[in-house]
Amino acid sequence: MCGIVGYVGPRDAAPILLDGLRRLEYRGYDSAGIALLTDTGDVFVEKRAGKLTNLTDHLNGSAPAGHPGIAHTRWATHGRPNDTNAHPHTDCSGRLALIHNGIIENYRELGERLRASGHRFVSETDTEVLAHLIEEKYSGDLVEAVRLALREVRGAYAIGVMHHDHPNRIVGARMNVPLIVGLGKGEAFLASDVPAILEHTKNVVILDEGDIADVTPEGVRIVSLDGDEVQRDVTRIKWNISAAEKGGFPHFTLKEIYEQPHAIQEALRGRVDERATVRLLELEAIEEKLQRVERVYVVGCGTAGYAAQAGAHLIQQWAGLPAVAQVGSEMRYAPPPIDDTTLVISVSQSGETADTLAPQKLAAERGATIVVVTNVVGSAITREADAVCYLQAGPEIAVASTKAFVTQVVVLEMIAVHLARLRGRMSPHHERIIGEAMRELPAQAAEALRSAPRIKKLARRMAGVRDVMYIGRGLGHTVAMEGALKLKELSYVHAEGYAAGELKHGPIALLDPQTPLVAVATRSATYDKLVSNVAEARAREAPVIAVASEGDEEIGRYAGEVLYVPETLEEVMPVIAILPLQLLAYEVAVARGTDVDQPRNLAKSVTVE
Repeated sequence: MCGIVGYVGPRDAAPILLDGLRRLEYRGYDSAGIALLTDTGDVFVEKRAGKLTNLTDHLNGSAPAGHPGIAHTRWATHGRPNDTNAHPHTDCSGRLALIHNGIIENYRELGERLRASGHRFVSETDTEVLAHLIEEKYSGDLVEAVRLALREVRGAYAIGVMHHDHPNRIVGARMNVPLIVGLGKGEAFLASDVPAILEHTKNVVILDEGDIADVTPEGVRIVSLDGDEVQRDVTRIKWNISAAEKGGFPHFTLKEIYEQPHAIQEALRGRVDERATVRLLELEAIEEKLQRVERVYVVGCGTAGYAAQAGAHLIQQWAGLPAVAQVGSEMRYAPPPIDDTTLVISVSQSGETADTLAPQKLAAERGATIVVVTNVVGSAITREADAVCYLQAGPEIAVASTKAFVTQVVVLEMIAVHLARLRGRMSPHHERIIGEAMRELPAQAAEALRSAPRIKKLARRMAGVRDVMYIGRGLGHTVAMEGALKLKELSYVHAEGYAAGELKHGPIALLDPQTPLVAVATRSATYDKLVSNVAEARAREAPVIAVASEGDEEIGRYAGEVLYVPETLEEVMPVIAILPLQLLAYEVAVARGTDVDQPRNLAKSVTVE
């Protein structure tokens, strides 16, 4: 949600912190702020509403010299996006500064008690309560004050704290929200995500739930909320900072769209061999549990939720198990039957999605087997998993997810194959056909992206539309919903994805010459019925854009524009069919002048419910 970065060491903190914020701005951009212990012994705080440039322009390179420091970029929850509500927040003395990602659920109750004790509040935020609560507990030991304060807190948090009396220390803590510590030579860092500090170190400690990190230039000491010292492993990051930079592209979104052939290849690496055999070594250790499975829930939110629909569809089709996609934010509050014969597959790019973590925890408590599909090593979602299948897609910086979707679908397809083979529902010949189709996906993805110039011209003509309808059948319905979501996220054009057969049950009333219909019309068992639905739309004079398999000439009789993609198996088609729709959403957004990488009101990781 929000972005946190901190530094302790001999260097001036401000340039390090501001650069870290730039790399974290995808996590929130309602406001930004910085706090430093200056060389003159003052706690300097500056913050500004709006994007990071508002803060950097105001500072104009004149941030005072000093260290340590903390900085924050905000996605607003409690309190409007303005200068006062921006982080860092300070205590009454101004000697303590704090930044926070998450929600403090009992902040009103705590705030009333603190006001009664004489504390003065200036913001509308839940975060400021924490600063004053730590002030109340402080008696010379900052780590202990943080620990005692957090024992009274309910909710989710990742925090960074600095204090005038501790010039060689910052304190971090996490509960249900990501936070890492970076270890350098004679210096250390705190961050929400790896890109913020990767230029300075590849050695990170991923904090666990309830960890409190005492970060000094010499390293990190970690204690629990109970005060016990705990040990956490150091993880070596394998990718370079260049992987998180634009690399000559105008936007991260476009860069990540074009990285998809490579991302697919990496997702398949070590899992589909030269003989087209599909093997997920991650699942082999839990095959005894998987053999007992009688039902499957695939859980996700947003883009991951649509990938989950594709996964559930194929698990049911190939493995013969009842499989349902569940919306993460709903499952916890109206849970389906869950016991030790249930498999729950949690899907999250960041591995920190609160709405997915909550039902996963409930399922684990009820004895379900948990398999996680995520992109981030060591993320919160992996902690209680029986098995983890990493996407291996590399960092995804743009807020709107692209390469995570295609790799999530690929990994879920491999899980479906694994379950089908384990249950004796898939012959070696059928598995080989699927494996061969998967091996062709990287080259086919690259081919599909070559339609970009044509899509750019189409997008310019669509830039003025207010509404777009997307339709598809079967797995094409999943693609339609994800395509509509991308258009909404990036261009702010209203778009809806429907099962094509539902068109005549109401949505067709919306079609007219000003409302385009986008049809996912690749070859499938329901192709003829999909074409009939397209014909119904064309009869209402709606402009029709079709995504179709190469060589399909029939669709051109009904669609004014046809975006061709390489023909592949219907079951793996979503990986290819979504690509022109991602490009279309991107180019419409560019034509409309929206902020492509940082769409309004959105953040990359939704770490609060």
